[in-house]
Amino acid sequence: MESKDKSLEALYRRRVSRSWSHRLRRLIQPPVPFVMNPAEPRNFPLGRWNLYIGGAGRMVEGYVNLDLYALPGVDVAADAEQLPFPSNIFLRVECDAVLEHVRDPVKVMDEIYRVLAPGGYAHIVAPFCHPFHEYPRDYRRFTPDGIKELANRMEVVAEGWRTGPTATVLVMVLEYVKLLLPFRAWRVMAHGVVGWLLFPFRYLDLLLFRTKAAGRIGNHCYVWLRKSGAPPESEAE
Repeated sequence: MESKDKSLEALYRRRVSRSWSHRLRRLIQPPVPFVMNPAEPRNFPLGRWNLYIGGAGRMVEGYVNLDLYALPGVDVAADAEQLPFPSNIFLRVECDAVLEHVRDPVKVMDEIYRVLAPGGYAHIVAPFCHPFHEYPRDYRRFTPDGIKELANRMEVVAEGWRTGPTATVLVMVLEYVKLLLPFRAWRVMAHGVVGWLLFPFRYLDLLLFRTKAAGRIGNHCYVWLRKSGAPPESEAE
């Protein structure tokens, strides 16, 4: 497990490294093979205190950024199964592509509920049809119904698909091509070449998001949840 932790930490550090080789790699890296669903709500209120779980390597303005490792952008290094915060403090909690990596998602959701202020919102994003990826472990996949079952003490205010079926197809094709190649250098090159060739197809999801069947092979789903009660007076508009 320790070697996986070190590998993951090294990966995050490469993503923000300013060395010429890492910057060149990021420059020639193909665009991501997905588009975000423009219909996903993003305007739920922020409070004085907000929590972002799993933001290593990112700068998340307006949030306390929590992750396993003390990397650039991370404010608090801790396990999401034991959040080091008092109860009822955050008006908004973001948990973005984290639940698949934790040992006990029930405990994580209980912790999110505990630290969320009354009237506060939790935004949960998780993969459904997505390749195996160890950061540092990969335990499971989720549907919107699965997330709602974990968070059954909170009201569901919105749900849907953040990335769609075309994203699923493209990431699977990329991984399949790399499986056929024996050397790491070849896989890196194939990822670049195939990624640049395929990425324009990602825009098909802008059409597919409008269909009811998009979730049958959706890539990532999202659920917005609200904790019952009125927000503290200091957070109210």
